[in-house]
Amino acid sequence: MKIVVGDKEIEINEETLAVLRRYKRTEMTLEQLASALGLASWEEAYELLKKVPLWVLDVDPSMWKVAIKKTVQKESS
Repeated sequence: MKIVVGDKEIEINEETLAVLRRYKRTEMTLEQLASALGLASWEEAYELLKKVPLWVLDVDPSMWKVAIKKTVQKESS
């Protein structure tokens, strides 16, 4: 899964998902989120969060490949 933010394409993978879940569950700021993901500003981090489907944030990073595979299979059926 890839999400376009500005001129960047952010791949949602196990590492990215771990950072997003840490943001959701802690008091991490948007500035800290942007820094952890290599984004230019908190605005880009906010745009990314708006585009990520909510169900993604509930998937454990260790289960990401299984979850995305099931999602792709459902969409292609």
